[in-house]
Amino acid sequence: MFEKRSKALFVCAILATIYALYLIIHFGSSTVSEDAAEALGGAIATAIVTPHMVVVSLGAIFFWLGFFLRKAWAALVGAILYCVGALIFLMYAVLCIPMIVLGFVGFAKQKNLMGDNV
Repeated sequence: MFEKRSKALFVCAILATIYALYLIIHFGSSTVSEDAAEALGGAIATAIVTPHMVVVSLGAIFFWLGFFLRKAWAALVGAILYCVGALIFLMYAVLCIPMIVLGFVGFAKQKNLMGDNV
């Protein structure tokens, strides 16, 4: 399974998927409430975090594409998307840093394994 594939990219893809699912589940359930004010607050919070969720989810998809297709460019796109996601919502930037680092390491390893010219 790991022949000519970066292990760092695999770990990064798993962590990115877990984080993206966490965001979707946490903020998706915040709009469901019986109290109108609480539901409105949850809807506003979800609206603020939605760009971060979209960019992070796209980054996770690109990490998996980079791993399964053995393409270094996809890993690079995923790492860049995570950098953008960290800048979009700075409060959760600390949670993105491990995936950013692993994404760039996975990109470099995948590039060396395949001899890609990106």
